[in-house]
Amino acid sequence: MLRRRNESRRVFFPWERKTGALGFLGRARVGLVLTAVGAVACIGLVRAREERLASIRATRASIGVAERTVASYRADHSGACPRDLSELVASGYAREVSVDAWGRPLRVICPGRRDPKGFEVSSDGPDGLPGGLDRVE
Repeated sequence: MLRRRNESRRVFFPWERKTGALGFLGRARVGLVLTAVGAVACIGLVRAREERLASIRATRASIGVAERTVASYRADHSGACPRDLSELVASGYAREVSVDAWGRPLRVICPGRRDPKGFEVSSDGPDGLPGGLDRVE
């Protein structure tokens, strides 16, 4: 009897209470849940990054098409630049105004910043601010 009282008064630390198969499963479940949450978070971050990069690639493809269209217009009009892309549609050089992946029309800058005799076609980027840091050229 005396022995039983001493065993019941023993102090347990939280990591000592669960022993055996049930204790291991309890600790394993927490690790499994944390691993699953971490994996879902990583997948979400990678997906968001890839969507952003895909939008930039699509915008660059639209810019390439618009640059060829503006070059054709300038060749036929003695080097004169169109005011904007809607003038290309009105002249029959394009079917519709080229837009970026975020649905905003592209910008034609003539003369270009880098080449004073040329032109530049650019997008305002995801935030839509003209000349912003995330513009696509």
